[in-house]
Amino acid sequence: MIIGGGFAGTTLVQALDGRLPDGVELLLISEESHTTFNPMLPEVVGASIFPEQVVAPIRQMLSRAHFIMGRVTALDSSRRALTCTTLAGEREIGYEHLVLAFGNRARLDLLPGLADHALPLKTVGDAMHIRNVVLRRLARIELEDAPDMRRALGHFVVIGGGFSGVEVAGELVDCLKSIRRYYPRTNGYEPKITLLQDLPRLLPELPEKLGRAAHRSLAKRGVVVRTGVRAAAISDRGVRLADGEFIAANTVLCTIGTQPNPLVERSSFTVERGRIVVGADLSVPDASGVWAIGDCALIRNARDKAFAPPTAQFAIAEARCLARNLLSVLQGGPTSSFNYRSRGSIAAIGHRKGVGSVFGLQLSGLPAWLLWRAYYLSKMPTLGRKVRIFVEWTWGMFFPNDITHLRFIRSAELDSPTHPSTPSPLSESRPNVLRVEAANI
Repeated sequence: MIIGGGFAGTTLVQALDGRLPDGVELLLISEESHTTFNPMLPEVVGASIFPEQVVAPIRQMLSRAHFIMGRVTALDSSRRALTCTTLAGEREIGYEHLVLAFGNRARLDLLPGLADHALPLKTVGDAMHIRNVVLRRLARIELEDAPDMRRALGHFVVIGGGFSGVEVAGELVDCLKSIRRYYPRTNGYEPKITLLQDLPRLLPELPEKLGRAAHRSLAKRGVVVRTGVRAAAISDRGVRLADGEFIAANTVLCTIGTQPNPLVERSSFTVERGRIVVGADLSVPDASGVWAIGDCALIRNARDKAFAPPTAQFAIAEARCLARNLLSVLQGGPTSSFNYRSRGSIAAIGHRKGVGSVFGLQLSGLPAWLLWRAYYLSKMPTLGRKVRIFVEWTWGMFFPNDITHLRFIRSAELDSPTHPSTPSPLSESRPNVLRVEAANI
C-alpha cells in the first residue's frame, strides 16, 4: 500500500506494477486523482502554460494496480491497518507493507500575517488563484485614478529567492510585459515586482555563478531584486522588513517554508526537521513493514552522507531504490542503501529563460529552459499526452500569454449577491475589506 500520489508515490507504483509475485495486491491512495508537477506551477502563475499541462491523471499510470482517491486519517502500525476517508465513506484497510509518500504542506505561520495576507504556491489551486489575483489587480488599476492606490495595486512582492521565488518572479515579469498591451491605462512603471531574499544571493542550491546570472537576468527585465533583507511581518498594506522599512504592496507571494502533513503528527514515528526518520534502506525504524520516501522522509544519502533534498529528482530516485528493496524483501532477499548521485538542478526564470547545472555543465538562457521542459515532459504518462503537451508548449512559445480570468460559476450563482465579480481584487485574499471595496465598485 502506497500513500501519496506525488513523484515518489507514482514512480514507485509504476516500478512495482506488474512485477509483484502472484497473490500480492498493489494499492495507491491519494487525496487527488492526479500528480502535480509542482516545479512547473510558476509557469501556470505566469500563464505560460495551462493548468491541465502540469497534472497527470494517476489512473493513466496504472495497469494492474488499484487506486483509491481518499484521505488517510489514522495509522495503526501495530495492527498494520489504516483508516481512510473516501467518496464512499470511511474505510479501514489492512496492509502487509506500507509506503509513506504523501509529501508536505505549505507553512503559513512563519511570519506574522502570512496566513491572512500572503499567497502561498504549493498546489494548482494556489497557482490559479495567484494568476486570477494578478489579472484582477490589472483590471482594478484600469479603474483607479489615485496614484498611491495604483502603485499599491501594481506592486507584487515575492518572498523567497530559492527556486520557486526566482521562477515566480521571472514568470510574472514576462507575463506582465506580454499582456500589458491589453490594459492600456497602466503606466510604464506599473506594475512592479520586488523579490526579497534574506541570503546574500539568489538560488543558493546552485553554483554562485548561476545565482548571479539569475540575478542579472531578473534585474535586466525589471524585477527589483533585494538580497540580504528579511521580511518580518505582512499586512493588508504590504511587507514590513526586519530593519523597520515598509514596502507598500497589495499582493504578497510567499514561496518559503513547508510543514509536515498532519498525518505525520498523528503517527508514532520518529520525526526530525518535520520529516519521518528512515533507515539506510528507506524503512521506518521500529515499524515493521513501514517505509517512507519523498518530501515526508528524512533520508541520508549513502553517497555523500548528506540528507537528500526534497526535490522531484531525488523523490524519483528514492522510489526506484525502494522498488528494488520491496521486490527483494518479497523474495526473501536483502535490502540496499539509498545511494544516488545528483544529476544537477535547473531553474526556469521566465519565458524561454533558465539557469542550471547538469552533470557539472553550467547552462543559462534558452538551452537550460528547453532542457528543463524536456525533463518534465518525459515524466508525463502515455505517448498521446506527451505529444499533445509538446505541441501546446511549442505553440505557446511564439504567442502572448493567455489573459483569461477563469472562474467556475454555476448558473444558480449568476444573480447571487455574493457573485464573484462583486468583490474587488483585494477581497480575494482579504475578506475583511469586502464591504468597502464592493461599495467602491
